[in-house]
Formats: sequence, C-alpha cells, structure tokens
Amino acid sequence: MVSNAAMIKAVFFDLYHTLLRYDPPREEPLAKAINDFGIEVTAEALRRPLIAADEFIHQEHARLLLSKRPDEEKKALRAQYQAVVLKEAGIEPTTELISSILAKMHRTRFNQVLFDDVLPTLNEIKSRGLILGLISNIDNDIAPLFRKLGLAPLLQVVVTSQGTGYSKPQPEIFREAVRQGGVRAEEAIYVGDQYQVDVIGATKAGMQGILLDRGGFFKEATENPNIQNLYQLLEHLRRQQ
Repeated sequence: MVSNAAMIKAVFFDLYHTLLRYDPPREEPLAKAINDFGIEVTAEALRRPLIAADEFIHQEHARLLLSKRPDEEKKALRAQYQAVVLKEAGIEPTTELISSILAKMHRTRFNQVLFDDVLPTLNEIKSRGLILGLISNIDNDIAPLFRKLGLAPLLQVVVTSQGTGYSKPQPEIFREAVRQGGVRAEEAIYVGDQYQVDVIGATKAGMQGILLDRGGFFKEATENPNIQNLYQLLEHLRRQQ
C-alpha cells in the first residue's frame, strides 16, 4: 500500500461512473429488456453486476484496445459483457436473451452527464492549487465531450488509451499521467470506481488509489481508502495536507 507521507500535489480521476454517468442509468433500460423477455429483475439488482461486467471489459481493453479489434470480435465482446451481467445477477445467459438485450440496448439513447458532486469538487481542488487530471481507457476523441460538460478548463492533464496505447491497469498509463503532471507518483491520488483496474492499478504504479464506491457495494475493500461520493474526497485531502 502506498504511504500517505508524501504531500499530495495532483489528483487524477477515472471518467465513466466516476465523473460521468449515463442518463437514463444503464440498469433501467437493461432491467426493462430482461423483464420484456419474461424474467423479473429490478434495476437496483443489476447495478453491481454491471460493475463486474465493466471490470471484465476493462481487462479485455488492457489486453488489446477495442478499437484495434475486428468488428466480429467487438460483437462477441458485447455479448460476453451481457453474459457477465446476467451471470452475476443469477440469470441464465442464453443466446436468445443476450440477443434480445443487445437489440433493445442498441435502440436506447443515453445522454452523458456529470454527477452532481463533480464540478463543485473539481473547482474546490483546483482552488487549493493542486493539479487535476484524467486517466481513462477511452480510445476516441473526448475533447468535444469535455467542452460540452465544462471539464476542459479544469483538467490540466488528460491521458487516455487512445493517446498512449496503454490501458488501465497497465502501469504505463498511470506513469504517463504523473509525468505530464510534473509530479512523483507518491504525490498523486487516483480516484476510480473499479477496484482492480483503477485502485490496484494506480497503487502498483506508486500512486495512492482511492475507490469511489457510489453504490456502497464494496465495503470489504479496506486496503485502500473507500469513498461513496467526491465530497468525501475533499475531506480525505484535508487530512493529508
């Protein structure tokens, strides 16, 4: 575990499900798609299974960027993703059910919006003179989205899989972020919603990894700091400065 002795000079964030969420939440149309197939499940019951499926896809992304895979392989991974969700929810992942879900989810239109605690927290951290940055496995151009959401003026460092060729949990992507930030790894915090990909990945790269567990699903993950909203991050920073 990383020592907390070093003065924190930079805070880096994951993007999806840390700063940014989908509207409507993914579990709502997914639950409807499953219910339409004749299987009863609540949206709430799918929240943790979706986190497990996200972990699966991040690990696949680290193995080989999704953008570099042939279309058939991408299609197969989308099916595998849904299979993980269903298995974690205790539902048999039949080919027919997965095909039905994929078709219905493809027709769903999602907006991408910030969590309510994002802009207040980032503005407060920036006012303290700390470097703010992003480390994301996204492999397309996110500049237009950042401008739309108001993140562009706040983030001094943006490191992505597209720009580096590496993906979390590979240490190279974290090291590139601290290099661009001009700080040492032990002077940086990384906040993300995935325990293995974000927290363990950052910790192995020498940073302090913090798990953002908005749903309160991972109370057993106690080796690293665990917060349920970004306002708690501000309290954590106050204790370290």
